Amino acid sequence: MITIDIELESTRYPVYLGRGGLASKALWAPHLGDGRVLVVSNDVVAPLYLDALVAGLDGRPHEVHVLPDGERHKTIATWQGIIDKLVDMQARRDTQLIALGGGVVGDITGFAAAAWMRGVRFLQAPTTLLAQVDASVGGKTGVNHPRGKNLIGAFHQPAAVVIDSATLDTLPAREFNAGVAEVVKYGALGDAPFFDWLEANADRVTARDGEAIDTMIRRSVENKARIVGQDEKESGVRALLNLGHSFGHALESETRYAVFLHGEAVAIGMVTAALLSEQRGLCPPGTARRIDTLLARFDLPTRIPAELDPARLAAALTLDKKAVASGLRLVLLHDIGAAVVDRDSSAEDILNAMENNRA
Repeated sequence: MITIDIELESTRYPVYLGRGGLASKALWAPHLGDGRVLVVSNDVVAPLYLDALVAGLDGRPHEVHVLPDGERHKTIATWQGIIDKLVDMQARRDTQLIALGGGVVGDITGFAAAAWMRGVRFLQAPTTLLAQVDASVGGKTGVNHPRGKNLIGAFHQPAAVVIDSATLDTLPAREFNAGVAEVVKYGALGDAPFFDWLEANADRVTARDGEAIDTMIRRSVENKARIVGQDEKESGVRALLNLGHSFGHALESETRYAVFLHGEAVAIGMVTAALLSEQRGLCPPGTARRIDTLLARFDLPTRIPAELDPARLAAALTLDKKAVASGLRLVLLHDIGAAVVDRDSSAEDILNAMENNRA
């Protein structure tokens, strides 16, 4: 079992990585207090992995709340359902929540934990690749608004993260590949050798070779830990983790979260951001093609659908939560492995990049 320590200004916690972690009493016990446990999962994951997690709780009193699956359910109404469950339990401040599922389950459970009695303990048990390499680490929690993704939320760090890579055995190929988009992001924004490794090992990753998968998850978590450790609440360098996300979130909101998985939208966003970087002379020619080629090896979309209006997507960008009073912040590239937060792209630049990346 690999342990990666997340060290922040406000706290520190471990990320455990290895097969079989969900059922490990030794992993869970040190991080659970004396209170009852509410396990929040969804109707896809719970039938597969709830029993393993309950075994790891070693008889601790617990209740279960099951959400419907899908990004479209990442709403205030669904969050309210978790709060109602806590009320029904007569949950107190020593209650602790465990998120068993993908990024939606983790984000919404963490937000419920942040809000209940102004903050109670929660733990992450991510079961999708995207959640394992990104959403479960760093403390961002929240829900979507119909007009924008993740506009409502809070920073609330987990007490521990248990990544059982065996859960990827049942992950559909499309979901797995969507998670790889976030992995590619880490290489593109700040770890060129990791990007090289992904290019060299794409076939092993696609075949879900166990050693390659664990290496990929470990390198991703280490990259996120390094950045979040410098900037817990995104006042500076942490914004680099949003490479591809501004464009991706606009795609998701404009399609009502019904067309793209999050990682798919991020993949398109990364290529668009790279094209914008090339167009402005910030990075070498061919940078976007290299990113596009790697993403395509994982069957990820890289082009904005022709039926989507770039002007509407540009308007959606203005409500992105990464915008500030001085203008839209976009993460662009100086090269593979060298990202920068940029505020100097004009509306014309942005529209041109989106037009050039349409299918």
